[in-house]
Amino acid sequence: MRLFIENFLLVFIALIPIVNPLGGAAVFIAITRGLTPSGRIFLSRKVAINAFLLLAASLFVGNLVLIFFGLSVPVIQIGGGLIVCNLAWSLLKQDSMSDLGNTGPEHELNPDKNGTVQAFYPLTLPLTIGPGSISVAITLGANHANSVHSWFAAAPSFIVGAAAVAASIYLCFRYAYQITKLLGATGTLVFTRLFAFILLCIGIQIIWNGTSALLAQVCPIPVVAR
Repeated sequence: MRLFIENFLLVFIALIPIVNPLGGAAVFIAITRGLTPSGRIFLSRKVAINAFLLLAASLFVGNLVLIFFGLSVPVIQIGGGLIVCNLAWSLLKQDSMSDLGNTGPEHELNPDKNGTVQAFYPLTLPLTIGPGSISVAITLGANHANSVHSWFAAAPSFIVGAAAVAASIYLCFRYAYQITKLLGATGTLVFTRLFAFILLCIGIQIIWNGTSALLAQVCPIPVVAR
């Protein structure tokens, strides 16, 4: 039980600051502001489920996938960071939020037509589960990949930890629209633009982290003996 709690806390505490469901709720508001409450609830649930599946896959088989395709975590960071920057820039350059969400009368979401696609991209990937959280999850899983006993011992705590992160995403996104009523239209716009700028900085930081890791492999810094 002690090992279970330790692994659970390790997964949850390591992932929740990077996933940042409260911050992601700002962009969720902008993208879904034209939907009915039932449509937003549907997307919140789908995003939470997608987030859980992505985190679980990264924890359990992410390291194997990278090995199979010959990829490294720094390359994933650079590619994902570019996507994050593109999403953040698209939010910043808009004159209004009309291109990101319908500001007219609320309309129902068609789950079969575009709801599932929108829930995965961009709401789940890279807005909620980006390259930073994926790389952290892969690293956590890789620590137990060399031992079958360690892997099976950590599996339940990994699942519960990913589920706890997904639950926090659902709660933040589910009640994100209530925040707009408190902030008002202007406050919501300012909050969304502010987080979009922060998201852009996060994307640049992710790209820099990946680039620095690659440069360190090509040009390692020599250790000077004292």
